[in-house]
Amino acid sequence: MKTVLITLLILTSSWIVQAEDEIKIKITADLPYLDVRHNGKIVRIMRIQDPEHRLSNSYAKTSRPCPPFCVHPIKLTDNVQTVGVLELLDFLDNQVKKGKGALVDARLPQWYEKGTIPGSVNIPFPILTAGTDNPHTARILKLLGGKQSKDGKWNFENARELMLYCNGLWCGQSTRAIMALIKIGYPENKLFWYRGGMQDWQLLGLTTVIP
Repeated sequence: MKTVLITLLILTSSWIVQAEDEIKIKITADLPYLDVRHNGKIVRIMRIQDPEHRLSNSYAKTSRPCPPFCVHPIKLTDNVQTVGVLELLDFLDNQVKKGKGALVDARLPQWYEKGTIPGSVNIPFPILTAGTDNPHTARILKLLGGKQSKDGKWNFENARELMLYCNGLWCGQSTRAIMALIKIGYPENKLFWYRGGMQDWQLLGLTTVIP
């Protein structure tokens, strides 16, 4: 597997000028949009302004064979927090912006390349499930703030908080990544799961970017 080059994306406080009264379909009554930095550029996260818009891509599909595409529980573990869209946006605007967290798209590259959430980085789940003996996995963990001692033990005390997601309620890519991180020793209280994933994101008409 090729080495995955990660740029931990930091949000910016430079806002794109646009009259808020032009935005009729807001995220919340008090939040019309959120500007984030993605691949060195400012991207505005907002909802599609056409009230007649309908999904026509694969996320409009309601039924997939189970297994493997089975619905996951609301909680993965007692200490990994499951979050929704507003918590994700707050995470981008705070932890990611301040360099304390990373929003992780845990999907395989062929999914990621079709479109992703602005401000996220792609760490395909097989890299994390490969274990710390894998040099690519070890490199990723160090980029996330993990420290490895000479005896091979890992310390994640100062590692970033991670929010992971994949395709939706039926997708197991992010759950496998989270469970692999826990097995490695990543603190559960530093892990968050956006359970709705890309399907939930697109159902709300929110901005996606093509890497």
